[in-house]
Amino acid sequence: MSEKKIIDERSLILNRRAFLNKTALGVGGVALGSLLGVSCFRKDANGLLTKDTGQGSLQGVLGALHHPAKIKRVIYLFQSGGPSQLELFDYKPLLNQRRGEDLPESIRNGQRLTGMTSGQDKFPLVGSQFGFQQHGKNGTWISDLLPHTAKMVDELCIIKSMYTEAINHDPAVTFFQTGSQQPGRPSIGSWLSYGLGSENDNLPAFTVLLSRGTGRPNGQPLYTRLWGNGFLHSLHQGVQFRAAKDPVLYLNDPKGTTKRTKRAMLDQLAELNDRHYQESGDPEIQSRIAQYEMAYRMQTSVPEVMNTDKEPDHIYKMYGADAKIPGTFAANCLLARRLAEQNVRFIQLYHMGWDQHENLPGAIEKQAKDVDQASAALVADLKQRGMLEDTLVIWGGEFGRTNYSQGLLTDTNYGRDHHPRCFTMWMAGGGIKPGIVYGETDEFGYNITNNPVHVHDFQATMLHQLGIDHEKLTYKYQGRRFRLTDVEGHIIKDILA
Repeated sequence: MSEKKIIDERSLILNRRAFLNKTALGVGGVALGSLLGVSCFRKDANGLLTKDTGQGSLQGVLGALHHPAKIKRVIYLFQSGGPSQLELFDYKPLLNQRRGEDLPESIRNGQRLTGMTSGQDKFPLVGSQFGFQQHGKNGTWISDLLPHTAKMVDELCIIKSMYTEAINHDPAVTFFQTGSQQPGRPSIGSWLSYGLGSENDNLPAFTVLLSRGTGRPNGQPLYTRLWGNGFLHSLHQGVQFRAAKDPVLYLNDPKGTTKRTKRAMLDQLAELNDRHYQESGDPEIQSRIAQYEMAYRMQTSVPEVMNTDKEPDHIYKMYGADAKIPGTFAANCLLARRLAEQNVRFIQLYHMGWDQHENLPGAIEKQAKDVDQASAALVADLKQRGMLEDTLVIWGGEFGRTNYSQGLLTDTNYGRDHHPRCFTMWMAGGGIKPGIVYGETDEFGYNITNNPVHVHDFQATMLHQLGIDHEKLTYKYQGRRFRLTDVEGHIIKDILA
């Protein structure tokens, strides 16, 4: 390090020390002020906490939105494992008519396959064993597996032309959640926390809820890095709420600890961290201080929002019997609505069990039952509370399933492999056109024929509804400016209301 660089660095540290010393009570006082309802922090250009000038509450780096926002929050119902679009949304009667015939090479056109089917001599076509009916004002085809979703079809924008570049689970889920197939990037919720900050001083901007489906309960696992902050500061990572006595780990105090003792400990800890920061200038220390204070406030706010005992019986009935069983998808959908009411900005639900390579008819019937009623109930519940207008609900997985059978095809059984070329998602609320189907696939359900939507297009559109230009929300790291949509992505203007 050159002498000039050393002098400049020391000058910065001295300036920080002088600034904090001249501010009454230092960081400890700022922390205490935040507990009294005074917003004393703001974020600088790198998303770090600094002293607020009294202009407002905890903000993101954007300060002002790029354009007027249509929504305030997102609830993302991620269906991990890859739901079969052919059993749920993309009705293809030709597959039943040509059941057992080999997939024409002119349709497959040399597409790469996973190692699970690349060794097959034939690729026998197979249609859904479940019926489809037309629903809603536009006669949208919906599977009999989703009777509750079918009743809500006029609220949904169903996108049948999603596609991705990843063919295996880990890179595909990582791609959807972070914009890159390689681990290490910030997740969607972390980008929003960094860019927009929080609207609730007592709850994180980004929360995560997990559930395990009955279709394939021991299927693909999930990893905490999917809701990680990547190279952003740890303040922006997702906070997982668990279906347990302690919904957030390490939040509760040891027995015998009083509020007064805890407050004194945090003040002393803030003072020590303050000294450390003045000496080292490490910005992560500021994040640590903020996390301690947030944890302190969450000791009251989390039990309150997680306790659904006061929900009326008709709400439980709306979400289904599982809504009273903690940790189920239905219970998590109800919690998602409660978190949305508390202005949590990004609420991520993960539901595992959609990876049905074999025994698909039996497994998908159970899996669909897990999510159908609760997903529809969430949309209906938000609408009846006047919240659907400023909340975007998203439903979908990381890719689709093949139109041919993986392994042996019998009269009653079959499986489907991963298929990244086309699959289905739906969106509701948040300024998205309701009651429409966007995009089309060929009669084999294998290739997109109209209006393809890439993963980055989906991400760009979601950010647009939040008032963010996806090309302008960036973070400089290791000499490069990164963003959620990497180097591509277009807003799907045709689906915007």
